[in-house]
Amino acid sequence: MKWILHYMGRYRGRVAFGMSVKFLGTIGELMLPFLLEYIIDDVVPTNQVRMVVLFGVLMIVTAVLVRSVNINANRRATAVARDCIRDLRHDLFETTVHLTGSQFDYVTLPSLISRMTSDTYNVQNFIGMIQRMGVRACIMLLGGIFMAVLLDPVLALVMVGMVPIMAGIILFISTKGIPMYRRVQEKVDDITRVLRENITGVRVVKALSREEYETQRYERSNDDLTTTDLRTGITMALPNPIMNLCLNIGMATVILIGASRVNNGLTKPGVIIAFLSYFNMILQAIMGMNRIFIQSTKAAASANRIGEVIVLAEDVQPVLEIDDTTLLPARCLDADGNAPLVVFDNVSFAYPVLQQEKVDENRENAISNISFTINRGESLGIIGATGCGKTTLLNLLMRFYDVSDGQVYYNGRDVRTYAPDELRRTMSVVFQNDTIFADTLRNNIIFGREVTDETMAQAAADANIAQMIEAQPEQYDYRATKAGANLSGGEKQRVLIARALAGHPDLLILDDASSALDYKTDAALRKAIRTNYPETTTITIAQRISSVMSMDRILVMENGQMLGYGTHEELLASCEVYRDIYISQTGGDANASA
Repeated sequence: MKWILHYMGRYRGRVAFGMSVKFLGTIGELMLPFLLEYIIDDVVPTNQVRMVVLFGVLMIVTAVLVRSVNINANRRATAVARDCIRDLRHDLFETTVHLTGSQFDYVTLPSLISRMTSDTYNVQNFIGMIQRMGVRACIMLLGGIFMAVLLDPVLALVMVGMVPIMAGIILFISTKGIPMYRRVQEKVDDITRVLRENITGVRVVKALSREEYETQRYERSNDDLTTTDLRTGITMALPNPIMNLCLNIGMATVILIGASRVNNGLTKPGVIIAFLSYFNMILQAIMGMNRIFIQSTKAAASANRIGEVIVLAEDVQPVLEIDDTTLLPARCLDADGNAPLVVFDNVSFAYPVLQQEKVDENRENAISNISFTINRGESLGIIGATGCGKTTLLNLLMRFYDVSDGQVYYNGRDVRTYAPDELRRTMSVVFQNDTIFADTLRNNIIFGREVTDETMAQAAADANIAQMIEAQPEQYDYRATKAGANLSGGEKQRVLIARALAGHPDLLILDDASSALDYKTDAALRKAIRTNYPETTTITIAQRISSVMSMDRILVMENGQMLGYGTHEELLASCEVYRDIYISQTGGDANASA
């Protein structure tokens, strides 16, 4: 709940004013039955029609004012709830984009989506409700009891005796609600994951005729959510019939005792009518408090889930101090004493594995004992079987994860001495499964950076996509649809490469970024990078040996191990795995090539 109070605190002035308005409106409501009692018992018996009309008009004016004031207060409450959730969604989104790789793996994408949508919706409903009904229910309850005691203390005892019973029921049920609603939200995470997988993979599902299988998988998730939600709903609905029973018993008792007191001349008829109005107000107040408690359990569960992400993000990767332990050792400097741009020094790493919401420390390394260097302006190709650890090297270099052992140096410093933004600002990357945004090609290439139109056009030309773009009527204002669905695989990759080149990075990383390109386009791309970006250091991960064989250095990976490091000719002579890849892909004679 502290997260809800934190965001409401930003608008404490507006919250206080809105609640004050609501307070005045509720006081006005409490006065209406009192005026009615006065008219019936004191004005009507005088047979003064003018006074009856005058007090009737006063009641109408009071009722209209009360309604107007309540509408104004409700609008203010809705506006505060809207602004609070706008801030919360903004902060949650900003937090999400700054999560580390391991933190993102821990929370998972479907869970982040449901926290951003359904959880924030629950919190918004509660913030609005607590302002609209929180003040009104409390004042209506306390004020109704006070006015009832003022009118007839004997009848008030019957009503007051019901209140502790109903309050106890509400408190007991609400304590059960938070964990139950949390389980509901976890089931929402599961169904979101299944939906996302099926929507993004719909072509695969259709191509393999697995519609029935995926439908059954969705039904299982949907049934789990429905069962959990139903069980929670039944539990949280229990207070309503119990309280209605208590209140109806109380009201029947009040009517019986009140009729007896009127017959015995101990009270007046108007008092009984007003008393029943106050009893109804107290009923509404208690029912409103019940709704608040139900919504608060939802909101508390959702706020805790949102808070988990925000707290997780506060546990950021520490930035190490620059000292002798984080500077590149002298043994790694070249003959002139210059530091290579990138150095991996005996690096090992294991991805965190979640087991029953805990990180399993006994996990296998994704890579082990990796050491190599890349000088400024050089190119490095990384090749190996799927899952051998190629992309893991890039994740460590860009500090999406921190090493388990060893050190990664960039520009002569341990990458952990850089804040992530500072480190990545000098790099450009095209990932294996990268994203085209639903926006113009101009915005996809520039991507919010200070890039001139000339630089953008040059990057597009180097990526061999300029001709396709300029053939469109809108040219660079041609709009890509979601995930670039209106672009071919090769066009998407070339747009992504243009985006990377437009930043003129110190380090260009291409993670299997040319897999959809034909050999001719791939070769033209590599030539353009060598010619037009001579000072840019390049790391290329590829499955095709033709994409890396011209690189200054080639790193061969297998099962997280480094099997070879050198030029194409050196590896043909010394690395059996590389030689096998070369022969299998080219059909050439490795010995003749060497």
